Amino acid sequence: MAADDEDPRAVPRFPMPRRSPFDPPPEYADLREKCPMAYVRSPSGTRIWLVTRHAEGRKVLSDRRVSTDTSRPDFPSLRPVRRTPTPEEAEQLRKAREGQFIDMDPPEHDVYRRMLISEFSIRRINAMRPGIQQVVDMLIDDLLKNGSPADLVQAYGLAIPSLVICQLLGVPYEDREYFQSRTRQILKLSSDPNESTRAILDIRSFLSDLVSQAEREPGDNLFGRLVTKYVSTGELSHDAMVGMALLLLMAGHETTANQIPLGVLTLLEHPTQLAQLLADPSLMPGAVEELLRYNSIADWVAFDRMANEDMEIGGQLIRAGEGIYVLGASANRDVRAFERPDEFDIHRGAKHHLAFGDGVHQCLGQNLARAELEIAFGTLFRRIPTLRLAKEVDELRFKYNSAIFGLHELPVTW
Repeated sequence: MAADDEDPRAVPRFPMPRRSPFDPPPEYADLREKCPMAYVRSPSGTRIWLVTRHAEGRKVLSDRRVSTDTSRPDFPSLRPVRRTPTPEEAEQLRKAREGQFIDMDPPEHDVYRRMLISEFSIRRINAMRPGIQQVVDMLIDDLLKNGSPADLVQAYGLAIPSLVICQLLGVPYEDREYFQSRTRQILKLSSDPNESTRAILDIRSFLSDLVSQAEREPGDNLFGRLVTKYVSTGELSHDAMVGMALLLLMAGHETTANQIPLGVLTLLEHPTQLAQLLADPSLMPGAVEELLRYNSIADWVAFDRMANEDMEIGGQLIRAGEGIYVLGASANRDVRAFERPDEFDIHRGAKHHLAFGDGVHQCLGQNLARAELEIAFGTLFRRIPTLRLAKEVDELRFKYNSAIFGLHELPVTW
């Protein structure tokens, strides 16, 4: 993608690939020092501003003058232009956008979020902790029974959030391979846009059937509660509930599934701090916050925005209609917000990181993610204290071509 060579803020290409499993793209550090705002050109020629620093990132994510409505035809995107959808596909895509409140602005966004906020409250998640603990213990029992070596991605990292979100929503766990494969296709950066669209429509059809089943026989799960409280009263349409289900299913397993194995690897690479965690489990919540900051696996995903009006950010005039992408992995390594930001430190107290975003679109499921991570790390190292890598780090395969960073596999032994 061409940029303006004479302008020092211009970036020749984006996204930039990571080259290290423990660091964001190396270009980010240079961009942060040069300017809080850099830019690339979209395929249509529109400027898309890249927010490189923490303070400016928080401002963008919490500013009501900034839109997250990606369904707008003028929303700046870095994706290549896809073929014109058929009338049938266009109608399916319109339905698929219903309920996807992550891509909606207030007040429409707030209507859907209010329907779900109690499902992800600290009180509700604390009530789920014993169930999450049972899931984690069951998976570790299986690991110990089957013996080492084992792949911690499939047998543990992916299994924990998949089991939990399936139980929470009311999705049959035996269907996990289906929705996981579609999610991988959607998140693959090199995917043909038409293939990604097909994957979205496939998973939407799958969830539509499950929602229809819940409408006939509401169960004791999130689908059942939404149907009883909102669909039956006409406050929530079938298509909107399917859209909400799609968002929750994808967001509820994919990020945590990647964070668990990468977090295990990070802790194994810092044995002194791991020993401190084992000696004092009260350090685990702070360690989870630091892992979220340090790894920043989502980076700019879900942090794409558009200016609704002319505005100034970091001393830069942003014109109405221009895109603004917050680089979360860059903001979380900003020395202005964190001392020694490139160092991993479980004692840091990094709760102001941007791994979950900020403002009205801050991640709805963050309490659930924290609970899963705390239990997953704490239980694994407590029950298998001799856990170690079965390969060297440079032999591991990382997801350098995915919008959500992580590992394809993590072979371990004990």
